[in-house]
Amino acid sequence: MSRILLVCAAGPSVGGGHVMRSLTLARALEQAGATCAFLNAPEVGAVLDAFAPDMTRAESNAGFDALVFDHYGLSANDHRTLAKGRPALALDDLADRPLAADLVLDSGPTRQAEDYAGLLPPDARLLLGPAYAPVRPAFAALRDTALARRAERRPVQRILVSLGLTDVGGITDRVVGLLRPLVGETALDVVVGGAASSLPALRALAAEDPRLTLHVDTQDMPRLTLEADLAIGAGGSTTWERCVLALPTLALILADNQAPAARALEAAGVAPCLDVVAPDFEAAFTRAVADLLASADRRTVLSAASAQVCDGLGAERAAAAFLEVIKR
Repeated sequence: MSRILLVCAAGPSVGGGHVMRSLTLARALEQAGATCAFLNAPEVGAVLDAFAPDMTRAESNAGFDALVFDHYGLSANDHRTLAKGRPALALDDLADRPLAADLVLDSGPTRQAEDYAGLLPPDARLLLGPAYAPVRPAFAALRDTALARRAERRPVQRILVSLGLTDVGGITDRVVGLLRPLVGETALDVVVGGAASSLPALRALAAEDPRLTLHVDTQDMPRLTLEADLAIGAGGSTTWERCVLALPTLALILADNQAPAARALEAAGVAPCLDVVAPDFEAAFTRAVADLLASADRRTVLSAASAQVCDGLGAERAAAAFLEVIKR
C-alpha cells in the first residue's frame, strides 16, 4: 500500500483551492488503495478541519513513498529537497518555473506540452487539460440529473455565488451588493469560508433579506450547484465543478493565475468572464448579469458548452497514472 504525502499552499492570499483540489486527489488515491496525509501547516489545517477533519496530517516528509505538490511557491529545488528521490506529482497552472516531478497535472483548457519545454525532467509525463481536473465524485454522480435539469430551460430561480473560501478582498460582499437590485425575487445561495472577511456584513444582510441564504464552510456544494440556475463563480478550480453539472456561469477573475483559463473558456463560448480589478467592472457586471437573467437561449448555449468541458472523472485518471509511476 503506497503512502503519499500532499504538500499544499493555503492562506489569506492564496485561498483554500490548492488544499481542496489536493483533497479530491487524495480521496481518489485512497479509493485506489493508497494512504494519504497532508504536510501540516496552520492554514492547511484550517481548511482540513472544515472539510476533512478525518484526513491525516504529518509533521514531516519521513515515512512516505511518494509526494504530491500543489504549491506555486515551490519549484524544482524544493521538490528535490522534499521528495529525496521518491516519485512526485506536481499540480500546476502556471508553467512559469522549473518543476522536479514525474507527473505534472495542469488542467488549463489551452495548455500545451510546449509550455513546459525546458522546465521538467526529460522523462516527466504531462497530464494536460480539464479531463484531468480533480473534481469530487459527488459532482459526477449528479451529472445526468443536472443535464436533464438544464434541458428544461428553467427561469432563473436560484443564483449560486461562490467566490472562494477566503473571500479575497471582500469580493463576495461586493458582488452580493451588486446583485441584490438586479435579481428581483430570485434566491441567492452565497458560499463563503468561516474566515471570510465579508462574513459579518453578509450575516447582517441575510438577517434582513429573505432572498439571501449563507452557506459557511458548506459540505453541500454538489447539491447547491445542481439546484442553481446561474452562478457567479471564481475563475479557479471550482470552474470544473460547474462544468461537470453544466451550470451557466459568469466567471470572475480574482487572481492573475486564473486569467488564462477564464479567458480561454470565454473564447470557447463556455463562460463569460470579468476581471474584478478592471475599472469598469461594476458596470460590466451589471450588464452581464442582466443579459444572463433575460436570455434563456444564452443560458442554454453556455450550459451545453460547459457540459462538454469535462466529465468529473479527472481525479480518478490522475490517481491511476500516479500509482502506476509509484509501482515502477
